Amino acid sequence: MRSPSVVLALIACLALSGCTSRSGIDVLQVPGPSAETTSSVAGMPRPVPPADVEAIIRQEETVAMVVPESAEPLGAPVEPAALVAPAKPAAAMIPQARPRARSAPSFDGTVTRHRFRDAKPINFGSASPSRLAVHGVDVSRWQGEIDWPRLRSQGANFAYIKATDGGDHLDPMFRKNWRGAGEAGLRRGAYHFFYWCRVASEQADWFIRNVPKVPGALPPVIDVEYNAESRCKRRLSPERYREKMQVFMDKLEAHYGQRPVIYTPPDFYRDNLKGHFRGYPFWLRSVAAHPSKVYPGREWVFWQYSGSGLSHGVRGQIDLNVFHGSEREWRRWLGDNAG
Repeated sequence: MRSPSVVLALIACLALSGCTSRSGIDVLQVPGPSAETTSSVAGMPRPVPPADVEAIIRQEETVAMVVPESAEPLGAPVEPAALVAPAKPAAAMIPQARPRARSAPSFDGTVTRHRFRDAKPINFGSASPSRLAVHGVDVSRWQGEIDWPRLRSQGANFAYIKATDGGDHLDPMFRKNWRGAGEAGLRRGAYHFFYWCRVASEQADWFIRNVPKVPGALPPVIDVEYNAESRCKRRLSPERYREKMQVFMDKLEAHYGQRPVIYTPPDFYRDNLKGHFRGYPFWLRSVAAHPSKVYPGREWVFWQYSGSGLSHGVRGQIDLNVFHGSEREWRRWLGDNAG
């Protein structure tokens, strides 16, 4: 064991050598605050003098109280300039009237008393057509331009309008007359002048091609008579006449859904139709006597009583017709037969 004095001397020597050596433990130094800043950590703001703070407050109050005259009212949202629609001129803001669509013909059922005159009046006695209520006309290209509203006001309650001849002729005034009669409120129908040297089915196809199928139209008419002006001069047998008529009428009835009316003068009726076609309505020409005397035993719907009628709305003469019945019977017949 060593003595305590030796140990103490050794410790003192080591202490003296450590104080002068550079290889000892370094003394830790605490760094001072950094003068650098980052974008997320700002340095402390400088204190603002009291006078400057009051000036800033007064400036904000002044800006808040001054409102430009053109500014929106308080609380109104301010739209971006690109989204605000430009103001329209006053004229553009007035709703423009739409063009009125052409309405369909209107038939109110009113029957107008006729005021026709006749260039060649006939005294029919107690059987005068003037005793019947519902008068009308039939027209073709030969009447020229027709003032349909005026003709309607004169007592034309219905009109049969020439449409076609044979298998290739269309009356040049048909479409205009058809439209005019409908717009004036007349009950209208179309008729076909039959050619005996032309195929019946071809004539039916030609009529169907040119005559529209419209609500309220009168039944189509087949006009059968001898035609001295036709290039077809040969006469057929009564059976052959009726056969061709039947082909034509069947095709029209299938298309329009209406039984055709047969128009005929006395001579053709006497030679070919007497006692036949009992189920068909007849339109009879009889300008010198009542139909009961010229067509004994034949029921009829229309009577053509004049070929020399006169009326406002038409230049020259016009055919005059009358329905066989009262106003009530006329309306009932229309309900059963009109398209």
